[in-house]
Amino acid sequence: MDGKFSFEVLHKDAGTNARRGVLHTKHGDVATPVFMPVGTAGAVKAMPTEWLDTLDVRIILGNTYHLYLRPGYERIERLGGLHKFMSWNGAILTDSGGYQVFSHRELRSISEDGVQFRSHLDGSRNFFSPEKVIDIQHALGSDIAMVFDDCTAYPTGYPDAEASMELSTRWERRCRERWRRYDDGRLALFGIVQGSVYPDLRRRSAEALNELGFSGMAIGGLSVGEPKSLMYEIVESTVPSLPWDKPRYLMGVGTPEDLIRCIAMGVDMFDCVLPTRNARNGCLFTSRGRVLIKNAAYAEDEGPVDPECSCPTCRRYTRAYLRHLFLSGEHLSAVYNTVHNLTFYLDMIRKIRHAIELDDFGNWLRRLEKRD
Repeated sequence: MDGKFSFEVLHKDAGTNARRGVLHTKHGDVATPVFMPVGTAGAVKAMPTEWLDTLDVRIILGNTYHLYLRPGYERIERLGGLHKFMSWNGAILTDSGGYQVFSHRELRSISEDGVQFRSHLDGSRNFFSPEKVIDIQHALGSDIAMVFDDCTAYPTGYPDAEASMELSTRWERRCRERWRRYDDGRLALFGIVQGSVYPDLRRRSAEALNELGFSGMAIGGLSVGEPKSLMYEIVESTVPSLPWDKPRYLMGVGTPEDLIRCIAMGVDMFDCVLPTRNARNGCLFTSRGRVLIKNAAYAEDEGPVDPECSCPTCRRYTRAYLRHLFLSGEHLSAVYNTVHNLTFYLDMIRKIRHAIELDDFGNWLRRLEKRD
């Protein structure tokens, strides 16, 4: 392996648009579809890095905005890059920070040049341009960098959504030009399709970005408050505008049901804080539905969280004990719950990849629709 980034589609499911593929990165191969645990500040919350290895995680997500503010990208670069800093040997995709700037919109102002924003940590003034965002991600040593974009709120009227999409396109063109400075084939750069909930804007965005020749394409600006049915509609109408031979990444989504439905539409990559955040809040995903571990019904329950799960938490600890840890505010509660939730997501994705290989993924979709 020469460490250069590439993507292969290995098989398409016979009954859906689901694809089985592989990402080749400088830090190893990543099978797709893939769910990327979120390690915003250089750590997946409540998960030691060596435990991620045990779960066979091959790629995680870091965030430009948060790492820029603390501990600082220049410091990380001096210490050998993000992989060495957090002792992680797998691949890293870094989000550009566009969503974080969006989520702190009371602290920022947007211009053609970029975004002026105040740190949510100490109020200091900072500025992100498309060029600077690429420089930061290169300094971090990312395997996959994301362009800087303007994430549109929901709801947004058509004229504002169009203006935002066009600004994102101009910024992404500048990101692509800056990336040429570092392009040795090893650092991938993904474009991000914007356009809010308007299919024609999404198509225009995709068409403009396709001409720039990005390494992969992401669908951004969803899961920001729109109805779930509308999100599915936009994903389904956008995917056909994305290149077949490039990875397709749906940003910030989602639930197990979201993953199944969007994989069936042809999406390859996902990230979401849901499994780790829900774990810290005592909500566990299981083969029989969600378990709220604080409920009194589990006070003397000697069974595992999920009898069908083989994770260390389910093999060793009872629901009664996990409930006790959660109600006692023990830090171990977040650790054991996170191990379980990430195992649930990763096992589900592994089974989905196998089902696609067997042309059997359509049955997953039919079972989900029957349950609904």
